[in-house]
Amino acid sequence: MSDVVTLRYDVIPGDFIKAGEASSDVKKKLMDIGISPDVIRKTAIAMYEGEINMVIHSLGGYAEISIYPNEITILLVDNGPGIDNVEQAMSAGFTTAPDDIRELGFGAGMGFPNMKKYTDEMIVESQPGIGTRVMMKVNI
Repeated sequence: MSDVVTLRYDVIPGDFIKAGEASSDVKKKLMDIGISPDVIRKTAIAMYEGEINMVIHSLGGYAEISIYPNEITILLVDNGPGIDNVEQAMSAGFTTAPDDIRELGFGAGMGFPNMKKYTDEMIVESQPGIGTRVMMKVNI
């Protein structure tokens, strides 16, 4: 693969019906390209967790995936409340998801920990009251 493939998806706040469609589509595209199953698994998990975080916590945003010959980058950008304490948000089990979301089976506080676990690099930039930008890389 010599060219960069870039995919972009809108993420709609509160839309649990479509939540996960972007990560599922990326998984299919990576399979079509011939990326290894391990890289596909890592990418799909990290992206799904980020996508769900955006659906739960943001006012909307987008996911942009760039597939290079040696890595996959996932950029998640949202408008929303932002994250007051990124270090705390990275802690396993920490959640600010409301009860109604947790009753749906989401918001267990494993989103960021799983995103970090399944990527080779992860950078979170957030400004309270403005939004959050997450950049992740998975090496191919």
